[in-house]
Amino acid sequence: MELWYTEKQTKNHGITTKIKQTLYHDKSEYQSLDVIDTIEFGKMLVLDGMVMTTDRDEFVYHEMISHVAMNTHPEPKHVLIVGGGDGGVVREVLRHPSVEKVVLAEIDGKVIETAKKYFPQIAGKLSDERVDIQVTDGVRHIQENKGKYDVIIVDSTEPVGPAVGLFQKPFYEGIYEALKEDGIMVAQTESPWFNRPLIRQVFRDISQTFPIARLYTASIPTYPSGLWSFTIGSKKYDPLDVDEQSIRDLDTRYYHPKMHHALFDLPRFVEELLEDGEENDAL
Repeated sequence: MELWYTEKQTKNHGITTKIKQTLYHDKSEYQSLDVIDTIEFGKMLVLDGMVMTTDRDEFVYHEMISHVAMNTHPEPKHVLIVGGGDGGVVREVLRHPSVEKVVLAEIDGKVIETAKKYFPQIAGKLSDERVDIQVTDGVRHIQENKGKYDVIIVDSTEPVGPAVGLFQKPFYEGIYEALKEDGIMVAQTESPWFNRPLIRQVFRDISQTFPIARLYTASIPTYPSGLWSFTIGSKKYDPLDVDEQSIRDLDTRYYHPKMHHALFDLPRFVEELLEDGEENDAL
């Protein structure tokens, strides 16, 4: 008998993949957690029925949410990661030699435990001495830490359940206060195909909070539509002004120095989401 896993990414669309077996299932205070072994993508972490990461394509997301902002800031020393309990962003941030401390604020400790057991290649750097793991609400942590961070990375799940507050303007305003005077933030901001109103609103909120706002995209096969967006808010440094020659080659598999500026040359239908004027989110 064949076994298949299906994620209903919208009311009318989903993806399906053949699986070998379910390796783990549990429920935490916040969500259900599953690890399944798939034929095409290897082990897959699923939270509340949504794919969070896989063995095969995790490097794309984790590199792209990390290195654009980290390479835009000239010397990031103190970094906060909100969410990201699988440890992939921690791994990528620690590639930068200037980093002295990384705080991981993950609300669900079971995500961290699960990642350490089933995804050691992703979570392996969580034991680094520079990492401070705090099982806490990221919103509260930001409210309680003003002017502390050079870079804040919001590695959230989709805007449902405990992650809803991570897509609202008061949260971005809190991030602004938690950053140093030349700080920069980046957040994952969903699919330009399926989440157009959300991307438009988030970009508007970040643009109204930070003097510099930029959006870029990446191809991630297991995320809804395969095209994913990230939004930067910066107090001082513009990613478009980064000298390509100054970007260190970190032996990554997706992001590289020559790609940095090209990321911001967006498809026209994505550019439209960043423009003021009458809203038309139909494709």
